[in-house]
Amino acid sequence: MLRVIKMKHTWKTYALWIAIAEAVGALAGLLTREGTKLYAETVAKPPLSPPAIVFPIVWGVLYALMGIGAARVSLTPGSALRTRALRLFWLQLAFNFVWSILFFNLEAFGLSFVWLAILWALIWMMVLTFRKVDRTAALLQIPYLIWVAFAGYLNLGVWLLNG
Repeated sequence: MLRVIKMKHTWKTYALWIAIAEAVGALAGLLTREGTKLYAETVAKPPLSPPAIVFPIVWGVLYALMGIGAARVSLTPGSALRTRALRLFWLQLAFNFVWSILFFNLEAFGLSFVWLAILWALIWMMVLTFRKVDRTAALLQIPYLIWVAFAGYLNLGVWLLNG
């Protein structure tokens, strides 16, 4: 009976963290819908730019991985390290959200590149901290780290091509 209760609680924890991460991504997508459309139609893009359909698919997966990682960390015993890891999760998620607005709505390509570099550093710090709490949670963030590095290449290319 206790195992069933614990599994039910664990499932809810995972669902909550995934829902939070996905909701942040969905809200960013909703708020930048017009900017994204304008970007697709008018902005010069660097080589290796994927088709527009790739982005929501990749981000959907990445937000789920973020949520799973945060859930794993949140399910570990309370500690200062766990608190730090979850604070880094929230901070990088906020930076992730703001980047979309800077890039797509404001077309502040230079500022968004610097913002993205800070985001990448925050993700790296989160990975290192997650690793001390739950190794699997850290490994789940590696695709996110790689994708944000690729996004940095795209952001820099857009900045250079569009001024």
